[in-house]
Amino acid sequence: MEASVTLALSQLPYVYPAKPSCSKAYTFWPYKRRSSQPTRLHCNKMYVPGFGEASPEAKAAKNLHNFFNYIAVKIVSAQLQSYNREAHKELMEFLDRHSLNDGDKFCANMMRESSRHKNLALRIMEVRSAYCKEDFEWDSLKRVAFKMMTDSNTKLMREYVSETSPQ
Repeated sequence: MEASVTLALSQLPYVYPAKPSCSKAYTFWPYKRRSSQPTRLHCNKMYVPGFGEASPEAKAAKNLHNFFNYIAVKIVSAQLQSYNREAHKELMEFLDRHSLNDGDKFCANMMRESSRHKNLALRIMEVRSAYCKEDFEWDSLKRVAFKMMTDSNTKLMREYVSETSPQ
């Protein structure tokens, strides 16, 4: 048999007192009384658990970094296809053997393949940097992400309401 305890909000100060009642002075611990309350940081952002090694923004930036590498490979591939078919073929063969999931690893492997591949890797790095700095629509990304989130939430709530409402 399960037992549950429910406390009214007015009872909470009795469970968790507002001020600590401990006035013990430990002689073995160097103790210095503070003259003011500790400074609390007030942040208006949500705490996201499980991102100890990096913030969600840092993880999104890493994914965008790898995505820019993918875009750069597509751009360079299209350019090579029109004016240097041999280099295009080498790039496509390299793509068959190596994953684009990690952009830096992809470029590092390509640079070590041969001098021709090194030139391709340098071109890809140049294009991904230029695309990120000059061509990517950062404001559009934010606007599209907000719209997608809003539309998705609205759609899911409508579906839920229509499923759970009496007919």
